[in-house]
Amino acid sequence: MRAKEPLMAKKYIARDPRTGKPIQTGETSVSDVSYEPTQGPWCALHPADIMSLAEGTLEQREVRWKNTTLTMTRKNGIRALSHVSQNMIMPAHKMLLAAFEDEDPEVRIAALEVLPEFAVRRSNELFDWLSVLLDDEELSVQNAASAALARAAPTFPSGVHSSLENELRHPNQKRRIAAWKGLEALTKTWPDVVADHVDTLLLEPEVELRRRAAKLINAIVSRKTSAVWDLVSWALNDEDAQVRKTVAKSLPRLAKQDVRMGTMFAERAIADADPDVRLSAIKTIEKLNRGHGRARDLILAGARSTDVRVRRACVSLLPKLMDEAELRALVDDLLKTETDPGLVEKLIQYRFDAMLEGTEEQKNAALSPALPVPDIDKEVLLAQGKRIGMTPEPPSAGAEQPPETAPKPATVTPREPPRPTQDELMGYHDDDDDFGPDEDEPYF
Repeated sequence: MRAKEPLMAKKYIARDPRTGKPIQTGETSVSDVSYEPTQGPWCALHPADIMSLAEGTLEQREVRWKNTTLTMTRKNGIRALSHVSQNMIMPAHKMLLAAFEDEDPEVRIAALEVLPEFAVRRSNELFDWLSVLLDDEELSVQNAASAALARAAPTFPSGVHSSLENELRHPNQKRRIAAWKGLEALTKTWPDVVADHVDTLLLEPEVELRRRAAKLINAIVSRKTSAVWDLVSWALNDEDAQVRKTVAKSLPRLAKQDVRMGTMFAERAIADADPDVRLSAIKTIEKLNRGHGRARDLILAGARSTDVRVRRACVSLLPKLMDEAELRALVDDLLKTETDPGLVEKLIQYRFDAMLEGTEEQKNAALSPALPVPDIDKEVLLAQGKRIGMTPEPPSAGAEQPPETAPKPATVTPREPPRPTQDELMGYHDDDDDFGPDEDEPYF
């Protein structure tokens, strides 16, 4: 029967190499390749055969791997040491240490390949051998050691701290690239350790190191710690413009997390000699509370900047910053010195008041439209038989509407003679009508 699955050792705790105290981890847990053994044909070996092959008492063993029969040798046994059961860890650890000093380069390479995942179970002396093999006489062994360092760095920052520091500055470009790969992976698991490395890298006289360190600041700027703020401050003071431009791109994100620090760094960056740094400062101000006193002052100062890109960005923020009367007063002042045609046209648009200076059509367009009548109010008015706005008055509920018919043409009827009165029929006539009123009666 095959042995039980190996038990994992207690979780590795990274410690500061200077104080010995545990290093604070990132907020999110990130799965790392060091915890997951790399799959290969050696995984098909029986645990007993792994130890025999690694020790050399068994020369070879055939296994089936992906429908293929393969022959495993000592280097495959060394590579499979991470798969042994927990009760075999101690002898397997001794075999791994012996493989590091084996004369065969292939065996040393196999030991380096299994080092990151084996260190999760037992790491004693492994990283000391890693630092030694980084300078092995065989180039292939050096490359394997660099790859092992890059894989182990995200999980064992204190174990590889000194080796990583040296490799980041190594004159060999391949070894340096592998070390930077490990440091970039470290930003996801131990950002505080990355801040310590960047702290020393920003002091390096080699400008390429400082530029790459500035890129790492963008990856850890989400950490709300004074250490990261110090790195941003030092990078903004760097003599190399590329370093300042790289770190200035992180200011908008920093402003979202801490308005006070974002405003302070934006105030410094807006006065930078490089236009790209100043533009990043403007983007930072856009993320700030523009009603804040210092942010408002920065925008007003930027509207008079010598950099036309900064002026454009600040002028576009002015309508959101002040009312119409204050804006027209400021625009009149800016137009006295503005030379850019596009900005002059925009400022004139800000100053234009359609209600006072526009045509009749523009004045009408500037009038505020009447608020729409809510649907519930419409229903109430219609139920009461009232009309809404300019719509015709609805008919009453009880009245019956006659069917609509086509209008008939008007006809003219002959006028009938007047009919005789009753007095005329009886023969009575008022003779007194022919004479005037009596002398005693008043005349009306």
